[in-house]
Amino acid sequence: MSKPSQVIVVLEDDHHKRLVYRYLINRGLRPHAMTILPSPAGCGSAWVRKTFLDEVTNYRRRRAKAATALIVVIDADTHTVQDRLVQLDQALKDGRKEPVDVEREQIARLVPKRNVETWILCLNMRVVDEKADYKRPAEDWDNLIPQAAETLSEWTHQEAEPPNHCVDSLRKGIKELNRLRL
Repeated sequence: MSKPSQVIVVLEDDHHKRLVYRYLINRGLRPHAMTILPSPAGCGSAWVRKTFLDEVTNYRRRRAKAATALIVVIDADTHTVQDRLVQLDQALKDGRKEPVDVEREQIARLVPKRNVETWILCLNMRVVDEKADYKRPAEDWDNLIPQAAETLSEWTHQEAEPPNHCVDSLRKGIKELNRLRL
């Protein structure tokens, strides 16, 4: 199968946006092939769930599904990754839509635990845990995100095996991304 010509991305915040954008560029997508839908300030996960429903509906209406991919990024925060996946599934159910068909649909659900900053630090070879809140420390995110995107690109090659320090939610995210034809 060929690469998608359009990738729609639904996400919560600027760090999500910058990481996923750079990741997609590293995977060979052009900026015009991306539609990034960031949450309005203060809306976060509720907005992502609603927009996810809308974008899954749009994805399924498209005639050229094979040419489209959908990525959703939602922080687990103090929930589990599975809780957030259930919430996304529930949004589809509430909208009378079928759950994501992971075998056929080019839809990836990325759930960083606790937040995407955990992934960014892990992708920069730092040992992190998924209970700590890394969003608050004064890190130089402008310098960390490009390297994180490069590492994510390396770790999402089908034959790559993430190192031992890779956190579980990132391992799951890598599996989700590997299902896409990027």
